[in-house]
Amino acid sequence: MSALRDQQLAFAAYLRDPQRNEAPEGFAPVGAALYRRLFRGNVEQLLAANFPLIRATLTPAQWEAQVDAFCREHRAQTPVFPRFGHEFVAFLAQRAPSTATPWLADLARHEWTEQALRIDDTPLPAHDPQGDLLAGVPVCSPWLRLEAYGWPVHRIGPAFQPSAALPAPLWLLARREADGSVRFAELGEWTARLLQLLAMPGPDSGAQRLRQLTREAAAQDEAGVFAEAEALLRRLHAQGSVLGTRIGT
Repeated sequence: MSALRDQQLAFAAYLRDPQRNEAPEGFAPVGAALYRRLFRGNVEQLLAANFPLIRATLTPAQWEAQVDAFCREHRAQTPVFPRFGHEFVAFLAQRAPSTATPWLADLARHEWTEQALRIDDTPLPAHDPQGDLLAGVPVCSPWLRLEAYGWPVHRIGPAFQPSAALPAPLWLLARREADGSVRFAELGEWTARLLQLLAMPGPDSGAQRLRQLTREAAAQDEAGVFAEAEALLRRLHAQGSVLGTRIGT
């Protein structure tokens, strides 16, 4: 078994990086090269399917270099093909950013967010859609993703690659609709903070969470700020980001 394992590891090393590793003894060069082409081609196909915008934005040489580096360096944690894109996001997040594409990790995270929401099979939690949003505990949709970015990822594409990061974080909310479509909305920092507070676990009521947001705002007109936050909470409920209130304990 030890010899078999050693042979498997040697073959895997060859498939990942044939420039630095030879195929183990017993493998015909032609056959080993065919396996390498199949492995590399399948990985590239999966990445291209999950990240079409990145594929279109990078030059061919940049794209090939990223695929080769991913094959060579990354150790995937999931065998599930639909979730394979997350592996590329994790890979880019731990790499030092390239001076040519310093926005690449952020763009990959943004592009994967849409796919992740499309395949999310989390059931909707029990909730009362007509519950009192102030007296009860608000329940957020599980089909939401609130992300902060250092680059204008919603604008990056073949015609635009920024050369400088944003002076302040860009907050984007992704929400899956009932028909399966995914919508993105740019949020202000205050709205993003409210969503963070609403999504926190615990028994705090909607009113308690709004009061925390009001305290953080440190505004003199607390009543006015609270009323504005309440209106925002009700808009989030109307659009489906907040489902209603918790049922039971």
